[in-house]
Amino acid sequence: MKEFKIISKEYISKHQYFTARKDGYETPTGKIVDPYFVVELPVSVCALAITQQNEVILVEQYRHPIHQKILEIPGGFMDEGEDPQQAIARELLEETGYSFEQYIALGKTAANPGVLDNFTYLFLATGGKKTAEQELDANEEITLHFKALEEVRLLLKEHHIVQAMHALCMFYAFQYLDKKLG
Repeated sequence: MKEFKIISKEYISKHQYFTARKDGYETPTGKIVDPYFVVELPVSVCALAITQQNEVILVEQYRHPIHQKILEIPGGFMDEGEDPQQAIARELLEETGYSFEQYIALGKTAANPGVLDNFTYLFLATGGKKTAEQELDANEEITLHFKALEEVRLLLKEHHIVQAMHALCMFYAFQYLDKKLG
């Protein structure tokens, strides 16, 4: 059986956080799709992070593309050579100052595979303990919020979590916790 075949690839922008290219490809039936635009992003991670006091750590930050401050769960891009669990442990420590006893992999997902080429690895982190101060990137201004599990579940249910990958991670984390406790 014939495969999909890339017939052209031209970079429009090459930046650490925004690389865009114009591809052309041929389908197995011989149809030519040209141009097809792709945004390349690093692989990312996020986690529903629960402290030893059974509080969820949410981060609030301004997201310029939507011109809003929003509540999210901690996460970010993986560094070269990291595996997903190393990346989420690093991101949690940098963004929150907390280290966690356990990291439970919940899966991976693609935010918008029609345009974006990356995956996001989803985690539940438990047993969080403050071990450091925040070490934010130069462009980050993050406020931490500590909320009860049921309050966070309500925020998710009432559509107050608008970052899609984070909402999905939270959904899977609550599903995992319900199964474990049920």
